[in-house]
Amino acid sequence: MIQKQCNWSEGSLHYTIYGEGIPVVLLHGFGEDSSIWNRQVEVLQDHCRLIVPDLPGTGSSHWNAVNGEWSMLNKGQNPHSPFTIDHSGLTPSIDSLADSIQHLLLQENIQSCYLLGHSMGGYISLAFAERFPSMLKGFGLIHSTAFADSDEKKKNRLRGIELMKQYGGYSFLKTTFPNLFGEAFKKTNPEAIEQLIEQAAGFSTPSLQAYYYAMMNRPDRTHVLKGNPLPVLFVLGTEDVAAPLNDVLQQTHLPLISYIHILDGVGHMGMWESTERLNELLISFIHQ
Repeated sequence: MIQKQCNWSEGSLHYTIYGEGIPVVLLHGFGEDSSIWNRQVEVLQDHCRLIVPDLPGTGSSHWNAVNGEWSMLNKGQNPHSPFTIDHSGLTPSIDSLADSIQHLLLQENIQSCYLLGHSMGGYISLAFAERFPSMLKGFGLIHSTAFADSDEKKKNRLRGIELMKQYGGYSFLKTTFPNLFGEAFKKTNPEAIEQLIEQAAGFSTPSLQAYYYAMMNRPDRTHVLKGNPLPVLFVLGTEDVAAPLNDVLQQTHLPLISYIHILDGVGHMGMWESTERLNELLISFIHQ
């Protein structure tokens, strides 16, 4: 295990490298850090060169776009309202996060890799596939979607940003995080969910708001999937309310090579809800 850091024009990226072999990058989602992948790292590090970053704005990774206090213009009127930021003047975007991963790969002299993203990490993977396709061997959407946010979801994100401003990011995550799990896991593993919630106490509220803003304004990227010659992994949960099964299934026929796996009784968090099965799927995809 080697811990490293790279800098790019909008901040810095802290990451950990495990194992040797085929380069595989794991991208965490919203309200998570790199430790969300710990149950995968334990197994995958014996099969590949695993690179697991804390995305900018999380952990020791810095994002200039969240340096200052946030305030909305035309609050509550326009779902695309810009934010003003005291220091940097940068606008948080999924594309910016994808750029940070490109800088990481360049620093490591990695010409091509597998990029696997959970939820928001999947949005970043799609942006990366659009911007830097030659740097990919394949990519995976784990409980994620190529669709843009609907108007209703954009309104919900704006409400979320305001709730975080009023009550803090930790309080927001405490109320939303349990809904991401399937019913069976919620009943049998309340302590695991509580562990993840407590871990969220250390997350920066401005960073969480910035992620919501970036996700809210990301474009539809189904065109990235359509006819894509790279192998694409889709992992879906039958009880996923954040990336609903039927929505994602509509996208699975678009790439030329799709690997589609449905986890029965699983919500949005297959890394924890179905650890052994997901590990098998990831290893199989990497070595396909």
